[in-house]
Amino acid sequence: MAISGDVLRDCLPEVVGDFHVLAVDDSFVDRKVIERLLKFTSCKVTVVESGTRALQYLGLDGDTSSIGFDGVKVNMIMTDYSMPGMTGYELLKKIKQESSVFREIPVVVMSSENILTRIDSCLEEGAEEFLLKPVKLSDVKRLTDFILRGEGKKVEGKRSQKRSRSDDSISSLSSSCSSCDLSSVSPSEISSKKSRL
Repeated sequence: MAISGDVLRDCLPEVVGDFHVLAVDDSFVDRKVIERLLKFTSCKVTVVESGTRALQYLGLDGDTSSIGFDGVKVNMIMTDYSMPGMTGYELLKKIKQESSVFREIPVVVMSSENILTRIDSCLEEGAEEFLLKPVKLSDVKRLTDFILRGEGKKVEGKRSQKRSRSDDSISSLSSSCSSCDLSSVSPSEISSKKSRL
């Protein structure tokens, strides 16, 4: 019988409290949303605005003054696919191909575009999951529960089933999480985000 995520959290609160997610997104609105959703599930979360900043945070940028692995513990990385400079796909490749230390850390790629070749490329490169935006609280809870149970490793190339695209908007996403405070986000940013969906 499988243990539910709620039971696991009740039994091991210190494990959940120590679960640290690095979230990478160039959109201020999306960073705020994912940060609130992760905090709602009691995860520690660090948000950065680019793939370059993520590499700096992880100490993978070649700069000896970066924090480095000794100063940071990350249990999961969530990254947007479409970002200027370095895409989420390029960040995924750097983590999986160039870092023996972080190679085993689950990486989740997010995108508002449902492009099958993009999804397949990310999964083939080692992404744990590909989520379509807007990300829901249920997506975050499923991922954290899945990884906390130790099921994050793929077995014999089988991948977890990906959710299909929904027609949810930013407003329905924020209403599904009562702790989400998007009051600091301007109406024009939300309108811009909705128009891209």
